Order: sequence, then structure tokens, then C-alpha cells
Amino acid sequence: MLNHGEPQVGILSEDGAFVVPANKYATVPELMERSSFDELLAITRMGVAAVPLSQVKLLAPIPEPDNDIICLGINYRAHDKELPNEYGEEKLVKRDVPVYFSKRASHCVEPEGIIDGHFDIVKKLDYECELAVIIGRTARNVAPEDVQDYIFGYTIINDVTARDVQIAHKQWYFGKSLDSFAPMGPWIVTAEEIPFPPALDISTHVNGELRQHNNTKNLVHGIPYIISELSHGMTLKCGTIIATGTPDGTGIGMDPPRYLKSGDVVECTIEHIGTLRNTVK
Repeated sequence: MLNHGEPQVGILSEDGAFVVPANKYATVPELMERSSFDELLAITRMGVAAVPLSQVKLLAPIPEPDNDIICLGINYRAHDKELPNEYGEEKLVKRDVPVYFSKRASHCVEPEGIIDGHFDIVKKLDYECELAVIIGRTARNVAPEDVQDYIFGYTIINDVTARDVQIAHKQWYFGKSLDSFAPMGPWIVTAEEIPFPPALDISTHVNGELRQHNNTKNLVHGIPYIISELSHGMTLKCGTIIATGTPDGTGIGMDPPRYLKSGDVVECTIEHIGTLRNTVK
């Protein structure tokens, strides 16, 4: 958050009305490494130097990730069905394993922040609301039944995508990674607050119109599978962000397709977390 113009780590009060500065931690990953849920709860209940939420500006919970965001492609069956033929090789009928890709995010856009449409090179700008999992401690060779112990919490990511760039390059990295294509927030909800595995309503509105609506219980490859598989051979460090995939209702899946334009307001909402709201320019 920004408090009097200074970036600070903050903890939301239980009633959601105040933010308590946690000044002993420079970043959220540092907080995750050095604190416990009970300590965070105690900080909020003491309420020392609490600031009304209305008086601070929320930043992305992890504004500058140490690593690229790990993403899941086509991880809802309904989204699989809506995609056009250009995605034929990635569709579920062709595979029985997840599609993993990475998304560069040198800076994650804050709630209420601006999505740069890069309309000089992008003609087909799309939205993708996703549940993101935040790893809380080093994970290596984790069994599916132990995955929950390695999760710090959950947030929302809008996996903004340049569809024309994505399809043209036959590899998703560039079309997913243009500057400002990783809005994140409004905060991280700790894992203790959400039953595992999460079964949360997920939706997207564009200019107030409902576009996406599904539930995270419908992930093809669930969180225990994803983290366990990745951790066998790949070390997942504290602060690693995993975006679990988007449901149906994307712009490319509509008939005819409906892409974002300058001035559009995109609201990504996940039950028990909140709403990530951004405007396209």
C-alpha cells in the first residue's frame, strides 16, 4: 500500500475497514518468510497505527515478483470448448497434462490501476480472471496431500492477453507479457481463511456486463496436482505466484469475439477475496 506517499506492507483488519502497517517487513515475501498466521492476526488485533482503508492506495500485493508468474493454460473445460481452432494442439482432447507457461511481470498493476492496451501492436486485447496461489515456503518434491502446508494465500490476477500476438508467435510468452499485463490484488487472503482446496465463485464484468462466471472447483488440474507436479524437479521458492487458469467467457470465446478497447473497465471478482478493478487505456 501507499501510506502518505510511502510504500508499506500492510495487514487488513478483520472488519476490512483499516490497514495496519507491518513496518518490520520490507516486502510481502519477507513477511511470508518471517511471520506466522498467528503473528499477523495479533498485529491486526493490536491495531497499532491503523489507517482507514479509504486513506491508503492499494498496490499489487507483490508489485515486483522475483520470478515470472507460472500460469496454467486452458484449465477449465468450459474455456476449452469456447476456444477457436487456432488452439487445437493445446485443447484437452489432445492432451492429459497441464499447459504451463510463464508470464513476465516486471511490475504488477495495482487495483484501480491502468492496463496499457499497447494498441499500436495489439488489435485483440483480452481479459482472463484467475485465482492465483502464493507459495509461502520453499517447496520441493511435495506430495499432493501436503501441498496445503506450502501455500501462504490467494489473490486475483487478470492474465491480460494480446490474442493476435499470442497466436502469431505460436508461443504464449510475448502475448501474455507486455508491460501492465499483470494486474494483481486487491490483497492476499491467507490460506487459513479459505477451505482447501478452494471452491470459489469467479467472475469478470466488463463495463458492468457479466462476461465470465464459474467456480474454481471446476479446475481440470487442481491446486494439489499443480504444485506437487511442479515441485518434483522445480524448486518453488517463497513468493512464487501460480495463476491457475481462466474460465469461459473470455472475449475470444464470444461469437463474434469481443475484445477490450480504450476506456473499458474490467472487474475480476473471486469469492472471499474481493474485486480487482482496472481500466484500459
